[in-house]
Amino acid sequence: MSQQDDFSNEDPQLPPPMDLTRWRQLPFKLMLIGGLVTVGGAIFSGMHDGFVNFGYSWLVAFMFYLSLGLGALFLVMAHHLFDAGWSVPTRRFCEHLASLLFPWLAILFVPIAWLAYKIVPWMSMQAHPDHALHAKHPIFTTAGFYITSIVCFAIWWLLSNRLKYWSLKQDETGSAECTHKMRFFSSIGIFLYGFSLTFAAIMWMMGLQHQWFSTMYGVQYFAGSVWLALATVYVITMVLDRQRILTDVLHEHQFYFLGSLLFAFTVFYAYVSFAQYFIIWNANMPEETFWFVLREKGSWFWVSMVIIFGHFFVPFLALLRIDVKSNFAIMVPLVIWAWLMHFNDMCFNILPVRFPEGFPFAWVWLPLGIMAFMGGLLAKIFLRQFASAPPFPQKDPRLIEAMGLYHPVPTQISGGELDQADKMHGGPAHQEGGH
Repeated sequence: MSQQDDFSNEDPQLPPPMDLTRWRQLPFKLMLIGGLVTVGGAIFSGMHDGFVNFGYSWLVAFMFYLSLGLGALFLVMAHHLFDAGWSVPTRRFCEHLASLLFPWLAILFVPIAWLAYKIVPWMSMQAHPDHALHAKHPIFTTAGFYITSIVCFAIWWLLSNRLKYWSLKQDETGSAECTHKMRFFSSIGIFLYGFSLTFAAIMWMMGLQHQWFSTMYGVQYFAGSVWLALATVYVITMVLDRQRILTDVLHEHQFYFLGSLLFAFTVFYAYVSFAQYFIIWNANMPEETFWFVLREKGSWFWVSMVIIFGHFFVPFLALLRIDVKSNFAIMVPLVIWAWLMHFNDMCFNILPVRFPEGFPFAWVWLPLGIMAFMGGLLAKIFLRQFASAPPFPQKDPRLIEAMGLYHPVPTQISGGELDQADKMHGGPAHQEGGH
């Protein structure tokens, strides 16, 4: 049977499947090239500055991919907490992305734990009196740093492991117990998630300059994490739809909803970032403003301008139109742009500690090489996990709803008319000559 016959009953508007043959070796190539750059950079950095530049570059790449895992974990928990129907087809690979948190990202954290004394300035200050450091005792101690790190990874392992376990169990039994268990772990997990993400952002990024403090820093990292995860989920969903893997269980609204959430978190991230800056600027206290003053020196000022316009204005204006959210020709470049902007955001938060005079263009090859190595490794693991289980939940009670095979009845109370949804996909058929 020809390929044309295989898809003869499909939507004629859906493009033919992509030939991904040449892309299958991409994760391995990224690992190889990135690994060579990483090893070379480690050797060069070790000879040049005792692995300090290597440590900061590794931290940039690690926090980037940690964002992806944490953002995906939030999307899984939000799905269960809101009892969402539309997100059922995308839930399975979000679970795979979340499961990268442990053990893989925990393993990738080892170099940071090893180089902590070199890249976390306050660790070498504990023998000296420092009011800002003393006020954060006992968290900002060597023991506190490692214990907090272990607790964070333990929480992420518990949540990602249990949610994925009961999801796969649901494929086998279809039992209501599985749904209730996932809701239970999501209900307690959302609190554990908030605390653990905040502590991770504070200990591993904000703590690089321990004198500075912000109650919104964890929220800002959360907003960026979900923003990155939504962009990634969008392009994965598009590829799986194009390859006819999720086509049968997708409704045309999935892409619109993902695009709308991406738009929402674009605004949310901008709001949190601006609120943090405005409050600190308005208070005008040197012990708070120095963090931003440092990031206005040299080329860091232009990096901040890129974040303002690239992280907010470009995606905000691009996503304003409703039809754009389902236009793959626009959304795919926008997703790639989101990855680039989030990388820029991680550099802006971390690298000024090491390079206060401006963006280290002479060293940018090192974090990019580490990004390629980590990305190739995590992509290979993700693809292996994706192939080991059904591509979408098989017996989720909301799967039919996600496919659009139901008749939503908007009422005047909800702001609609009773016949408003009749022409939707899956709406009731009308007989000729009357009702």
